[in-house]
Amino acid sequence: MEFLAENARAAEKLPLEEALATLGGGSSSAAVVTRALYLTWRFGPDGRAELHASSVENGSTTAVACGLLTGARHGSGAFPLLWRRKLATAQKIEELSSDLFEKFGTPEPAGAAPAEPTPVDAHERFVGSMLAGAMGDALGFGIEFHDIPTIRRNHGGAGLTSPVLRDGVAQVSDDTQMMLFTLEGLIRAHVARRINPTDNDPVPEVQHAYQRWFHTQDELWERCGGPYAQHLQQPDGWLITNSGLFGVRAPSSTCRHALANFARTHQHATPQFKINDSKGRGGVMRAAPVAVWSNDPAEVFYAAVGTAALTHGHPSGYLSAGVLAVIVHQLIRDVSLPESVRMARGLLLRWRGHEEQLQVLDAAVELAKKGPASPEELNNTLGHGRVGEEALAIGLYAVLATDNLRDALLLAVNHSGSSPSTGIVCGNIAGALYGARAIPQEWLSVLELRELVETLAKDALVEFSPGPPTDQSWTQRYPAW
Repeated sequence: MEFLAENARAAEKLPLEEALATLGGGSSSAAVVTRALYLTWRFGPDGRAELHASSVENGSTTAVACGLLTGARHGSGAFPLLWRRKLATAQKIEELSSDLFEKFGTPEPAGAAPAEPTPVDAHERFVGSMLAGAMGDALGFGIEFHDIPTIRRNHGGAGLTSPVLRDGVAQVSDDTQMMLFTLEGLIRAHVARRINPTDNDPVPEVQHAYQRWFHTQDELWERCGGPYAQHLQQPDGWLITNSGLFGVRAPSSTCRHALANFARTHQHATPQFKINDSKGRGGVMRAAPVAVWSNDPAEVFYAAVGTAALTHGHPSGYLSAGVLAVIVHQLIRDVSLPESVRMARGLLLRWRGHEEQLQVLDAAVELAKKGPASPEELNNTLGHGRVGEEALAIGLYAVLATDNLRDALLLAVNHSGSSPSTGIVCGNIAGALYGARAIPQEWLSVLELRELVETLAKDALVEFSPGPPTDQSWTQRYPAW
């Protein structure tokens, strides 16, 4: 076996085709194992080893060996989500594996150290960011418009400690609604980019998505659809068919006015061509999904700025969106939170008008070094979260000042300010840091739109995977404009 491993290592520096030829034709057991070792070492746990294996002579056997090695080392999360969803026998394999392990697995000896927890992969971090964002929004929405004395009077000295239920669920606000439409717009923009690779700007598709959200707020499509209504009698795609999104949850007048203006003028607002001078929190609270748009953090920052500037024209209204998207982008790639903040801060410095956002961002980092602060100190130091730079600062501070998701969310919403927006920002960051598993299950069980959030987040991972779907049902679900 050591000989096979040495052969595989020796081939690592050769061009792929030459290396595979050196390792044999794959007709013997030794050649199959050596090729599999080589491919898994060279390409790692993202499915590329199996793809290369299947394309060579006797490739199916080598691909099986690659899959066994990759799965044994990294677990099922090493394979693209799309593959796992398409595998017809996946459930049966999981059941058999569980039965075999239960029967033949080695029991832990008495007094043995507990097993290491399963690592949190990028997929779970992104789904966690979306779910925890919605959870933070729901926690904050339950106490929106309440100051901290009222919160303590209604919920006890510790403030809010669990979701407020309305009709049996923890309702979300327009923050989660717009976060979902942002993500849908990005998925559809990526579908469009696959059709036309030169189309690398997600902003028009996200604008279209926001006009669809506007329609859910008791607005006639022919009045709010703008140029899209000229070609579509009704808004298209799958997301708009979910009736749960049609609740009017105190939406921002800034967003409504900006989208109504686009419907009239057909002109996208940008940082250069401003729709207004608003720096409200409506741009940052929906920005986290932009983390999936690109592997390049600078491109993510730029795209998040563009989507926020559609409704908010002040630098602090759109630069806060760029900072949040990059922090989430880095966290889902397993970069530490301090390093993620430093990356986002460095990109922020490249933009005009960054001074205000920079000042409160640094203040959040400094305040977090003291640990959890009182709601009064929080508001005195970082503001009330009603504008973009403050909502970002409070949400980030809450994650930095705690060591778990539950405490971070409660710290982020218990104050005299815009609790839904600080809650969703905190949840986006904490979910990307800790993963979906960290969200209390008793909270998730009552979260409004939970299944919708999970489904859309997983669909985004499928679309942004190396092998996105090409079938007609997918393009009907997410049509490109």
